Amino acid sequence: MGGGGQRRRWEYWWVAVRFSLLLCFGEQVSAQIRYSIPEEVKEGSVVGNVAKDLGLDVSTLVERRFRIVSESDEALFQANQNNGVLYVRKNIDREELCDVNGVCSIDLKVVVENPLEVHYVGIEITDVNDHSPSFAEKYLHLDIAENTPPGTRFELQTARDADVGLNSVCIYKLSSNAHFELELIDNGDEDKVPFLIIRKAIDREQNAMYSFILTAIDGGNPPRSGTLNVTVTILDTNDNRPICGKDLYTVTIQENAPIGTPVLTIKATDTDEGQNGEIEYALGRNIKRKVHDTFHLNSLTGEIRVIGPVDFEENEFYKLTVQASDKGQPPLSVDCRVVITITDVNDNKPEIGVTSLSNMISEDSKPGTVISLISLTDKDSGNNGKVLLKISENIPFELKPSFKENVYSFVTKGRLNRELFSHYDVTITATDFGQPPLSTSKTLSVQISDVNDNSPEFTQNPLELYLVENNAPGRAIFSVSASDKDLNENAAISYHIVRGEGTQNDMASFLNINSENGHISALKSFDFEILKTFQFQVVATDSGTPPLSSNVTVNVYILDQNDNAPVILYPVSANGSAEGVEEIPRNVNAGHLVTKVRAYDADIGYNGWLLFSLQEVTDHSLFALDRYTGQIRTLRSFTETDEAEHKLVILVKDNGNVSLSATATVIIKVVEPKEAFAASDVKSSVKDEEENSVTFYLIITLGSVSTLFLISIVVLIVMQCSKPTDYSSKYLQDANNDGTLCHSIQYKSGDKRYMLVGPRMSIGSTIVPGSNGNTLVLSEHRRASGEMW
Repeated sequence: MGGGGQRRRWEYWWVAVRFSLLLCFGEQVSAQIRYSIPEEVKEGSVVGNVAKDLGLDVSTLVERRFRIVSESDEALFQANQNNGVLYVRKNIDREELCDVNGVCSIDLKVVVENPLEVHYVGIEITDVNDHSPSFAEKYLHLDIAENTPPGTRFELQTARDADVGLNSVCIYKLSSNAHFELELIDNGDEDKVPFLIIRKAIDREQNAMYSFILTAIDGGNPPRSGTLNVTVTILDTNDNRPICGKDLYTVTIQENAPIGTPVLTIKATDTDEGQNGEIEYALGRNIKRKVHDTFHLNSLTGEIRVIGPVDFEENEFYKLTVQASDKGQPPLSVDCRVVITITDVNDNKPEIGVTSLSNMISEDSKPGTVISLISLTDKDSGNNGKVLLKISENIPFELKPSFKENVYSFVTKGRLNRELFSHYDVTITATDFGQPPLSTSKTLSVQISDVNDNSPEFTQNPLELYLVENNAPGRAIFSVSASDKDLNENAAISYHIVRGEGTQNDMASFLNINSENGHISALKSFDFEILKTFQFQVVATDSGTPPLSSNVTVNVYILDQNDNAPVILYPVSANGSAEGVEEIPRNVNAGHLVTKVRAYDADIGYNGWLLFSLQEVTDHSLFALDRYTGQIRTLRSFTETDEAEHKLVILVKDNGNVSLSATATVIIKVVEPKEAFAASDVKSSVKDEEENSVTFYLIITLGSVSTLFLISIVVLIVMQCSKPTDYSSKYLQDANNDGTLCHSIQYKSGDKRYMLVGPRMSIGSTIVPGSNGNTLVLSEHRRASGEMW
């Protein structure tokens, strides 16, 4: 009930009290008379002849001290003692005097003496159209997406008019526009809310802004009006608008709900992703201040909570408009309607008594174990004193009635698991059958004690360790950690490495683990060129009784370091030095292939990627060296002035962080064509011998690489058979025709594929950030033709 109604009830009560007092003292009280006048009448205007209407003798008014008794210093009316006429003393503004809605009435008390008489005069102040409709703001700016479909509504500001009835806001008009029209919707409070509706599809590229005037007109005669300048900006936007979970959200809460009470949660969905799918909530533009003072809307979750007093006598229900907007540019929004109904309460709440036997219970307790005794009392009687008891849902507890009325046993009804829930806050709610019902609740705190029923757990199995070769013996290389859901000694974990016979377990003998923290150290230094991968198992055991344990497999991958210098395969002289002699005819043309320097590096990746450069040359204009293939070619034809012998010193270096290198010397002799032809037979035999020597070294090198490859395959097969996990690796070796031997090792872990490559990298490969420089992640769309998984 509003403030005006409360004031009138108080006035009527005071009149009744004064009437009773007058009766007690023998005073005469006549019936009340009423007048009606419009507001804003001129001062001195006659309201009516009170004396005549009350049947008083006009000639005795002065003698009987005819007067109006006012309880306010600002009296609005005055009576003439000479003729009994009641007239207006001050200007009357109905909007200042009374509430906006309802009847505006002023009660006057007229007193005459000898004998004492008290009469009551009621004056109704009627409204005149003296106020124009007005908007809270003169300008309203709306952002509308260009793909907004026709028929979409946008709430506009509602005009306010201090007048009432027909003099209040009656209609709205919108200036002519081809794309928009106006629609009025009744909000249920006898107010019409204007909405802007898209009538025709809009295109930002054709027109990026629209301006028009919204006019509010009242029903007075003559009518008054107020305007609002509306500017609509057409914006590019995302695709999908948020959607309210319900067309209308309804909820009922009790009056005097505690501060912070959750009312309901508005849930809007948006099928977009990222910021275009993230939703923020806000109250509508025309929400009254009382709603803001009573409820708070969480802009991120859409939850509405009570932040102020909820009074059923002031408001029986609240109507809210919640705007759900995404974070797109520009944002899309939707208006969700909410109706919150307030229910009244009776006098006394039920009382819950708790007698706790123990608030600690073991997780292996059997169903039916008694925890507490619950008793109920209610000071009311009848249906208001009958109480219904409820307990929180989805909990392993229940209430069982006892032989005595309103006494219950709080017992377990299912198996407990401390690791899932170590603590329960059980809410017991007692509700009476009054109209409306009153309820009270009490929360019981139940602690679950631990038993050793959980084994230690590793977060991942298997684990992968990438270890750079040449590690320092005795230093920590890895750490494993297991967790146990139990508590105290049941969760105290110790670690040890599984040791035994076999190829894999032999490597475990070179490892040591700290039993307390799981830090693993290597007792030897590993060489990538000898061992590329192995695995071992770690067992984690708790300290419970009996103890429980679990194990994890650790797959170790040795990563390459640049610890091998390039080896010159050709040229190689008879004494083993990297030096050779080449003879070419003087009449060769530019681009003639003189010879090719061949080299090999036992490392892989960038560490084994070799580059060739001229460290020393007698004539830079005659010869060129391909930095990738090692081929030496002529740059131009020889002239008569060119020397007959040239010395080239070739520098071969890898691409490691600290580059390693080797040098080869090539002596090029320029001979006449006839001499070259005459010496061809002799040179061919020498060439065959040199080629055989080079071929021999190549065969030895490729044989060694193939042997390592076969050993690696055998090791991987053993690892795969011993552990059924989604893990595989393979080693590929090939020789390219660029003068270097190229190594590659590929392995797969989970959903990622890794590759350790030699000089030539696959197109589309990328270096893994933070990994060793020769580790690549292979793109899924491209695989080498020789891959086998």
